[in-house]
Amino acid sequence: MKNITGGVCAAKGFKAAGIHVGVKTNNADKKDLALILADCDCAAAAVYTKNVVKAAPLLVTMDNLKDGRARAVLANSGNANACAADGEANAMRSCAAAAKELGIAPGDVIVASTGVIGQRLPVEVIENGIPELVSSLSYDGSDNAASAIMTTDLTMKQYAVELEISGKAVRIGGIAKGSGMIHPNMGTMLAFLTTDCAVSAPLMQEMLAEATRISFNRVSVDGDTSTNDILCILASGLAGNVEIAAQGADYDAFAGALGTVCVELAKMVAADGEGANHFITCAVAGAASEEDAEALSKAVISSTLTKAAIFGADANWGRVLCAMGYSGVVFDQDCVDIAFESAAGRVDVCKSGRGLPFDEPLAKKILTVRDVTIDITLDSGTAGCVCWGCDITYEYIKINGDYRT
Repeated sequence: MKNITGGVCAAKGFKAAGIHVGVKTNNADKKDLALILADCDCAAAAVYTKNVVKAAPLLVTMDNLKDGRARAVLANSGNANACAADGEANAMRSCAAAAKELGIAPGDVIVASTGVIGQRLPVEVIENGIPELVSSLSYDGSDNAASAIMTTDLTMKQYAVELEISGKAVRIGGIAKGSGMIHPNMGTMLAFLTTDCAVSAPLMQEMLAEATRISFNRVSVDGDTSTNDILCILASGLAGNVEIAAQGADYDAFAGALGTVCVELAKMVAADGEGANHFITCAVAGAASEEDAEALSKAVISSTLTKAAIFGADANWGRVLCAMGYSGVVFDQDCVDIAFESAAGRVDVCKSGRGLPFDEPLAKKILTVRDVTIDITLDSGTAGCVCWGCDITYEYIKINGDYRT
């Protein structure tokens, strides 16, 4: 497997576009409508937020994907179309407008939205902008689509890989957005993946769920799970491989590559947390099970006090051990070692559950680097897990204090 360029257009048979149509009314320079189109009918799969409150586009997409097939993805930023007047009707109008211009069925369109909750979607500007959007479609359009789904994101998020399946070169690529309202069980996150691998929709659904478990469900920015999260994948089959229709070597290879793409996109989401100065990796080893290791790691990256300590470059390891203690995992606190690590070095701060004398200036230097790792070792078993997050800053409060107004 190797990394390649192209994002959501890396796989054969996919075009993309992104333009400004006016959903975002305060900045005409920011794109706010994205479209991804396959050259042929595709097998499709998706996972959604676990929030009980779900945005209208998710409900429409869930219905559209009942047959496991799709051809296009239409996504807007600037308005979540969640808990809003005429929500489902406007999501269906968006699908219908795109379908008409593309010459496909409305049920073959995946629709998604992200932005402010509770405000009516200005569907009219979407309908009016569809012709220009379709005419802008390009096999090199991933950048534009990635830009069009951004809200408070500071960076575009794209990733793609190539591997060999049954003697054929197969590609998987994708784009994502997410910066705030991010918490395990998906986050305010949109992610759209494409592949030219031939794979059955039921198996792809199975693999996507597992890829989500080890990636997007292991990131946290602020502890809030969004109403609008969706991760979907379209498979064109144009690579010409023998269809993956059962578990085996091809299944394992594709699932591994899909997991890699999702992990890399998830890490980009965590690193671009709203107002963040630090990207935090929490690595737990020596746990009794992977489930325990994941719960411990998630508790640490989700801890507001730990996030604040990292923001201040304060090696306050007690906050890490405290978060572990309320994770729900039973462990021996006298068998916990903790260290902080970055490109500036490593400092051990806790041994067997007790504080160690350490070089405070060195610790400060280590925690001043943007990418910081919290390394935790237990003596409960051989399992481990890595989760990702970011610090919490004054800027996060500023961004969300007036997000709607």
